[in-house]
Amino acid sequence: MQLWSINGNSQKLDGGAMFGNVPRALWSRWVEPDELHRIPLACRCLLVKDMDGRNVLFETGIGTFFEPKLRDRFGVIESEHVLLDSLAAAGLSHEDIDVVVLSHLHFDHAGGLLEAWREGAEPTLLFPNATFIVGQDHFRRARQPHPRDRASFIPQLPALLEASGRLEIVSGEYSIALGERVHFSYSDGHTPGLMLAEIRGEQGAMVFCADLIPGRPWVHLPVTMGYDRWPEKLIDEKHEFLEDKLERGVQLFFTHDHGCSAAGVRRDERGRFSTTNERSQLRGEAL
Repeated sequence: MQLWSINGNSQKLDGGAMFGNVPRALWSRWVEPDELHRIPLACRCLLVKDMDGRNVLFETGIGTFFEPKLRDRFGVIESEHVLLDSLAAAGLSHEDIDVVVLSHLHFDHAGGLLEAWREGAEPTLLFPNATFIVGQDHFRRARQPHPRDRASFIPQLPALLEASGRLEIVSGEYSIALGERVHFSYSDGHTPGLMLAEIRGEQGAMVFCADLIPGRPWVHLPVTMGYDRWPEKLIDEKHEFLEDKLERGVQLFFTHDHGCSAAGVRRDERGRFSTTNERSQLRGEAL
């Protein structure tokens, strides 16, 4: 298997929202904000080529499905569908993807499933040959969101996925489409049923951290986002998750870290988690 970090459209969001109760005097040392107090965020995807002969894409980023007014509101930088260009740079088109794995259906992780916005046009799915994998509990949430997170979802997306006839909803450790190559675990602190995919190869394993750990600063246990629905539970889940990945030597893949795609886990003498062996990009890394 070959691992590729695939850039989608990038964002700038309010640093205070991204770092929850961490004071600006501290978080601004980690990521420099702009004049509007926003920090740069990637919407990065993980492409696995030749997973038992298939091309598997983990998430699709935010895409460019928003109309211009909303694109500006949510800090989407590019007007073109960057994910499609990034796939082309890796030698593929969206039609070549066999499976798309979605940790959850918030728009910054699933919006890239849709074609670019066109005035008067209804949202349309890309990836015509792919099976879409979504967790059961989270799909239920996406269909019936809570007022607190309703704005994080694309209203038409659950019905589009169901109508495709290629949706696999999973609730256990493995999916039909991917078998034991990809192991799933779940988290509820950020959103109900967030699905964490661990890709297991001959030379090791890598886990897609999604919004449990958006990037390097959030590896530190107390750091959570204002968008997390249940921060204390998320910290407990993150502790258990990192203990396990450290013990087994599993690499972390970050979707929102603008400067780092993947890293290992370490823990210092005080018990504080951090990262090691950081890579800005993956370009055909063997697993």
